[in-house]
Amino acid sequence: MLMLDTADLQAAEAWDQFYAAAVAGTGICGMTHDPGLEGVARWRIEQWQFGPVSIITTSGPGTRYWQTTRHLRMDSWNTIAGMTQISGRSGFIWNDFQRVVDVGDLALTNKSAGFWEYNRTGINESLSFLIEFDQIGLPESMVHAAVPQVQHSAITPLLLNQVRAVHQNADRLAAGPVAEAVGKSTVALVRALVASVGAGARTRREIAEETLLVRVLAYVRAHLTDPDLTAARIAHVHNISVRSLYRLCEAGDVRLEPWIIQQRLVGARKDLAAPQFAYRTIEGIARSWGFTNASHFTRRFRRAYGMTPRAWREVSRLGRPAGSARPDGGVGTAQAQER
Repeated sequence: MLMLDTADLQAAEAWDQFYAAAVAGTGICGMTHDPGLEGVARWRIEQWQFGPVSIITTSGPGTRYWQTTRHLRMDSWNTIAGMTQISGRSGFIWNDFQRVVDVGDLALTNKSAGFWEYNRTGINESLSFLIEFDQIGLPESMVHAAVPQVQHSAITPLLLNQVRAVHQNADRLAAGPVAEAVGKSTVALVRALVASVGAGARTRREIAEETLLVRVLAYVRAHLTDPDLTAARIAHVHNISVRSLYRLCEAGDVRLEPWIIQQRLVGARKDLAAPQFAYRTIEGIARSWGFTNASHFTRRFRRAYGMTPRAWREVSRLGRPAGSARPDGGVGTAQAQER
């Protein structure tokens, strides 16, 4: 949902509008913009709500955000936030810890953790999420211990993939019945991330067990295009037996193999309709989503959407509605994804 676009405003008014929107959406903080980009006045903010989670994109000139203890005294909204880049580069400072944040990186912070700064340089676009701290259900000390260790966790790429997938389908998901489930699954991944690098062994085990199904499905989504994505591989990565994996999925109302096929079909269907992939063959797109047999892909596609992949591609090119097709995009909880 578009929250702000300053394209039609003068530079000074554009900055005032952007500052007001940023503070309203994220809380009280200090802000300045890149002095070398005075002639560029366009900022754009989009925000979507998924139950307890807000997803926010910000594009425009380089901007520096920071929060001190004085800001904290003025701001009672305690959140945990994650930041990454869609394009460009940023820097993250938390007390004495500093790091660069590129497109494949994630920075995590909590408002009560002390001084923090996030600075984006040049024209770029950032992607972030906000969760009210009480939703995490973990001690602040645990989050504070995790902040400088986030890049070392195996959960980080799973959470990044989740947030990016939600953003790519944000308008549809936020308006649909799975919005709350999407948010809860994201919260579960944040809990798992914090515990993986900020908690003691006992707490790590407890949260790992609690979030196992969410992590399994997040791993599967991140590797959907791998043709060798098997139950044995998924079980091995998560240190459980194949039998335990199936029991876990059954308890979460997920049929693993059909679920994987459904998510692959969603991805293939999207690529078949995408103008930038018009040069690719149907078989090539099928292979890129893990379908090694073209006939099997066609049968599955027809069963799911009521038409062949070729017919769907033609319909998409002509811009006509696709008829009966309506699978879920596949980023919510197990129950939401299986429906």
